[in-house]
Amino acid sequence: MTHLIEIHGLVKRFGPIEAVKGISFTVDRGEVLGFLGPNGAGKSTTMKMAAGFLTPTEGQAIICGHDVEKEPLAAKRKLGYLPEGAPAYPDMTPAGFLGFIAQVRGYRGSEAKRRVEAAAERVELGRVMYQPIETLSKGFKRRVGLAQALLHDPEVLILDEPTDGLDPNQKHQVRTLIQGMARDKAIIISTHILEEVDAVCTRAMVIARGTVLADGTPAELEARSRYHNAVFVRGTTPLNGEITGDLAALPGVGAVEPGGRADAAGLYVLAQDGADVLPAVRDVLARRGIAIAELRLERGRLDGVFRDITAANN
Repeated sequence: MTHLIEIHGLVKRFGPIEAVKGISFTVDRGEVLGFLGPNGAGKSTTMKMAAGFLTPTEGQAIICGHDVEKEPLAAKRKLGYLPEGAPAYPDMTPAGFLGFIAQVRGYRGSEAKRRVEAAAERVELGRVMYQPIETLSKGFKRRVGLAQALLHDPEVLILDEPTDGLDPNQKHQVRTLIQGMARDKAIIISTHILEEVDAVCTRAMVIARGTVLADGTPAELEARSRYHNAVFVRGTTPLNGEITGDLAALPGVGAVEPGGRADAAGLYVLAQDGADVLPAVRDVLARRGIAIAELRLERGRLDGVFRDITAANN
């Protein structure tokens, strides 16, 4: 199967600064790849090179079999790109801007009108279609940018912070839209919102200092968390030191620690190497006659994994 996105050894230097250092990966149809990384990690620079908006110092980007540098028009016909900040002509209305984009894409007449209406409907621009873009909120401006990326229904989408500036309802709508399109497309999104990775991404890549530090499914990254398969327990009355000692002595338990501010009345029983300690924890609680108010199994915490991975590269 041909990969819809192929990135081979991309390097970008700005004078003495090497912003991207030989990044390579592929994305297939049906995949949503999330780019994670601190500010200045090289995420946006990599996306710009993949989309053909920035020439790489070294390396190659291929979209649907077309080299972005050697066959730019053929590649961009297959590509929808939402850049950082979603620039648009401020004195245009969304209707005028999307009509202009439709013409640039080669659509005319009723087909152009149909494409504009469909893209606007997808991102719910209806009530601001004839309002100057410069007067729109940040969230609506973002939606105009997203509409232009979707207008020609491309096989590949590269979206830089697609939910930036949106309120919670709008974020949910865009995430649902991405999920609905994912089956037929290859999609890259950059985000700093970790819950977004869990909500829409089939795969996540952590980037820092221009290099790839981790690449896997959200579940695989969560499995690297010290809280993966941890058991949180809260009794109807405070848990004493004796029960803490019993839990800490269980096979497969690495540590027992108090809950944080949100879980101050409970304990976390941390598993060694992802061991399944839940049955043993239940047995101890039952033997001790502990009345349980809450018992839950933790999947792992992406925020902690992200901090550990990126901090190790500083």
